[in-house]
Amino acid sequence: MLSAGAALVLGVPVAAWGLMGQQNYDGLPASELDYAYQPWDIGDGVAAGVGGLALVLAGVGAAVLVRGTRRGAMDRRWWGVLGPLVVVGLMAGVGWRILTAGGVGANIGAGLLIIFGTPVAAGLVLWALGRGVWLATRHGDDGGAGGRRLGGFASGGA
Repeated sequence: MLSAGAALVLGVPVAAWGLMGQQNYDGLPASELDYAYQPWDIGDGVAAGVGGLALVLAGVGAAVLVRGTRRGAMDRRWWGVLGPLVVVGLMAGVGWRILTAGGVGANIGAGLLIIFGTPVAAGLVLWALGRGVWLATRHGDDGGAGGRRLGGFASGGA
């Protein structure tokens, strides 16, 4: 369950980044554009291939987690940790493309992303961290999970 969760959470930002493609202004060559942050020197074809592979990996991870939840191998309350992390991953993948978009003049999207996206992402990460710690350390009401289950693994007291 842990590796499936990691595949889902890490695959989503890479898939979003790779499949979205570079968002440059179409009227000028890339050498004449202004960038808030310089994009990586990776071709769009390679990025799309990596993004497609990451999408498949994230899909397999999600399928394993859903199946594990149905079979009782994973406590469904852990979706309250994974969900916000997936949203932050999606924001990070799309956000990186916004930050590295070439344009003429100021990149207003980059500024808005930093001003509004950063606190939202920080709040979601803090929520996931707090919820994860709470689920991992709670010994009382476990919803029938046996008191010591951490995402399908016996925590041994954590």
